[in-house]
Amino acid sequence: MRNNSSATQNLEQPLSWNPLSGIGWGLIGVAAFSFTVPFTRVAVEGMSALFVGSGRAVVAAVLATVVLCISRQTLPRGAQWKRLAVVAGGIVVGFPLLTSFALTTVDASHSAVVIALLPAATAMVAVLRMRERPGAAFWVATCVGVIAALGFALAQSGGFGELAWADLLLIGAVMAAAVGYAEGGLLARELGAWQTVSWALVLASPVMLFLTVFALVQDPVSATPVQWAAFSYLGVVSMFLGFFAWYRGLAIGPMTRVSQIQLVQPVLTIGWAALLLGEDLTLATVIGGVAVVLCAGSAVRTRVKGRSGAGLWRCSRMISRSRRGSFAIRPR
Repeated sequence: MRNNSSATQNLEQPLSWNPLSGIGWGLIGVAAFSFTVPFTRVAVEGMSALFVGSGRAVVAAVLATVVLCISRQTLPRGAQWKRLAVVAGGIVVGFPLLTSFALTTVDASHSAVVIALLPAATAMVAVLRMRERPGAAFWVATCVGVIAALGFALAQSGGFGELAWADLLLIGAVMAAAVGYAEGGLLARELGAWQTVSWALVLASPVMLFLTVFALVQDPVSATPVQWAAFSYLGVVSMFLGFFAWYRGLAIGPMTRVSQIQLVQPVLTIGWAALLLGEDLTLATVIGGVAVVLCAGSAVRTRVKGRSGAGLWRCSRMISRSRRGSFAIRPR
């Protein structure tokens, strides 16, 4: 790895704002993430929640370090490290740890509520962070999709009942992931999709390594091969490879539309929970799943109000140039 001596690069091909491209990458990421909750539920049956939440980040950080070194990536510069810290706090530290602890007491179907809330939360953060202005149709489709996803997940889990600590952990996980997704999607335009998640993993690795060792000392692992396989998936795919596709999709954007693809994730998650964990799959699941998919599709097709994606890209580039003199995005 070498230090980035300049933030200026000639850009011959602007980053594509074709929504189909961003949506396609987003779908690949969502498919990878859809196994996260069921596999976390499997892993915490034989390992401590702290070990699962932190250890998977250590596995991913090792892979990230190897890939960054082999590809000789330039080091992030200046404020990019601060932004990477925000990404790491959301997706490397916050979401994995909070969901791991929550899944020690609630099942995968109940936890799918987290995934149902993420698209709306990510879109809101994107609006605040990036000044995107979706039209009314986007917000109507988003609200209907969130209601459908929440109703679907809650019906399968039997409802929240009284607010429990697990539910508070899940809400915190949603907020952490939304910030990490939104900031990571923006930063991916500068560093690249897989580079962003890789640097975030490396940045958080000292803390996560300490927590992993601490967890092993406090509660030595005694897990089955299946539980180790689930843990391996969490480290290699959920924490590493899945973000390659997801941040690529968010970087292509528009972020508010691509983020809505994740409304499909509760459907897939509960489907995997039924298949792998034996949780109930009823007619209500099928009906709810169709409703969520249709709402997600409607939200994706709405246009960003006021300016096209290309206009947003040019505006972002002009702002960056005014701050640092020149700014370029290397196509990945």
